[in-house]
Amino acid sequence: MQVYLPDDLYRAVKDRRLPASDLLRRAVQAELRRQTLLAETTRYVDELVAEVGAPDQAAVAKAEAVARQIRRLDDANRAS
Repeated sequence: MQVYLPDDLYRAVKDRRLPASDLLRRAVQAELRRQTLLAETTRYVDELVAEVGAPDQAAVAKAEAVARQIRRLDDANRAS
């Protein structure tokens, strides 16, 4: 397998003497895991909706508000 990087990424990897093969392996593993978890989440939500029904607008709005709050807290923690 050959992988091509834009010139700026290639230079950054070389300048920092990073192990390109290891970085690629870890990135591919992470992406495969992300896709697997996303598929499992979709399957779980579909099963849950089939079992108890779809959430109403109020429940969706509440969940979105909680998700925004979690993102803000995560962003704040990353910044500190």
